[in-house]
Amino acid sequence: MIFENMDRIVFAGDSVTDMGSTNPVGEGLGDSVGHSYVRIVENMLAAFYPEIQVRVTNSGISGNTSRDLLARFDRDVTGLNPDWVSICIGINDVWRQFDTPAIPDYHVLPDEYERNMETMIGKVKDNVKGVFILSPYIIEPNRSDMMRSRMDEYVAICRKLAEKHSCVFVDFQQMYENYCQIRHSCYIAWDRIHPNQVGATLMAREFLKYCDFDFLR
Repeated sequence: MIFENMDRIVFAGDSVTDMGSTNPVGEGLGDSVGHSYVRIVENMLAAFYPEIQVRVTNSGISGNTSRDLLARFDRDVTGLNPDWVSICIGINDVWRQFDTPAIPDYHVLPDEYERNMETMIGKVKDNVKGVFILSPYIIEPNRSDMMRSRMDEYVAICRKLAEKHSCVFVDFQQMYENYCQIRHSCYIAWDRIHPNQVGATLMAREFLKYCDFDFLR
């Protein structure tokens, strides 16, 4: 397993990371870390590797775009002195283009999204053990769906930047597409975005696959 004793992982993102966590930073006892994939990652680390103390910090805030996350990145990510950083942002960058099409101020188009992501990566990559780029997604297997097609552009940007900066790329979009070949998206999320606990578990499992996590331990 790649995490070592007393490592700190900061998970930055929007509502799918947040999911009821204490804002701006949630960690520790009770429900402070929320109920997203971040909570399940923390649970799995503690259950499978009890001898390793890992500090899991949830820096997700519901509604954030990459523009919003960049504006608070120094306070809520780099200022926490993490050993590992996970960035999962972009859903709202795309979503606002469809649910508020007449308010372009809310839209973060691909060029700006790429600049925002690259700036955030640059702020941490030389000061941490590793950076995870978790793709935005819509739980929609039909690639011709307008929002899914647009989302794929943002996923491609994440993949490109992860390769460019030697980050770990976790493709949630592909993971959900594969799952939806078996079960309908409504089994995970009625709005195709906010996952229930099944979806959160799928996301946590996909993340841990890239952490040399031994699921048979």
